[in-house]
Amino acid sequence: MNRHRHALAAFTVACALTVLASPALAVQASAAPLRPLPEPPSLPAKSLEEVRQEIDGLYREAAAATDAYNLAEERAKQQSGEIVRLARMIENGEKRIDGLKAQAGAAARAQYRNGGLPDGAQLVLTSDPELFLDHAGRLKESQKATKDMIAELTRTQAELTTYSKEAGDNWTKLEAGRVKQAQAKKEINAKIDAAEKLESRLAADERARLLQLERQEQDRAQTAWVGSGVLAGLSGRTSEQGKRAVEFATAQIGKPYVWGAEGPGSYDCSGLTQSAWTAAGRTIPRTSQEQWRLLPRIDIKDMRPGDLIVYFKDASHIGMYVGNGSIVHAPRPGRNVTLAGAGSMEILGVVRPG
Repeated sequence: MNRHRHALAAFTVACALTVLASPALAVQASAAPLRPLPEPPSLPAKSLEEVRQEIDGLYREAAAATDAYNLAEERAKQQSGEIVRLARMIENGEKRIDGLKAQAGAAARAQYRNGGLPDGAQLVLTSDPELFLDHAGRLKESQKATKDMIAELTRTQAELTTYSKEAGDNWTKLEAGRVKQAQAKKEINAKIDAAEKLESRLAADERARLLQLERQEQDRAQTAWVGSGVLAGLSGRTSEQGKRAVEFATAQIGKPYVWGAEGPGSYDCSGLTQSAWTAAGRTIPRTSQEQWRLLPRIDIKDMRPGDLIVYFKDASHIGMYVGNGSIVHAPRPGRNVTLAGAGSMEILGVVRPG
């Protein structure tokens, strides 16, 4: 019985192997399709207008970071100058202390030459009335000089302590500013690189169309701004300083935008406005945000050539009003200093340097 069962099992296995080896069935087995994996949903392609807005946003973020970089650089210059000033004061104070110590040493040596007796004792021992009076006057003067010398020495030493602390504080601020400057520089480069890569993926005709869209958006905003009647009543007259600032700024038209640049070969937005007003004889802050924060603000209806128009809620861009509803400004990386409609961007307000 067992042999019969084993034989039947062997026969079954042999039949199965024969069937699997059959060419027809092998083809059918290999041809049996696997269930395909579902494809990930494809993201909708961005329109050229969406690309334009994304690029514009990246450059706006780079402009804000540029302001942070410029502010850190400006403060670093101020703190470096303050450290140098304090170092000179410390050096002068140390020389003064050395001089006072030398005076004290001379007084001690003079006393030694007098036999070690203080002036007061010599005064008591003299029997000459005139000499007594003479010594009394000189003693009073000497005591006052000694008192003044000790007071000056104490004051000078206290000043040195203060100067040293201030120098240390400024050095700490300088190092913190350098860290902020490095972080801002990294962010600027990252934003500009992202914008340039995004634009580089476009075909030549798409890049041309992108520029056209950019100009159309600016024209639309300018038309709406002028149409609001905002320019009605503006006289176009300006101060002599304002006239010189406008002449300088417009002479820079065609020079490239470079972040952090303040001339003479290239500019960023606030570098241009600062340089123009410096040429006109008026020192103003370095960044667009500081120019907005610190310069006198005026109403648009009172605007005149030479005034500065600040753009966007974060005051990240600035241009100079030149009259007839136009500004001269340094737009962004990849663009040159140019004339544009004063209302072609979102206006935050107007300031007047002078």
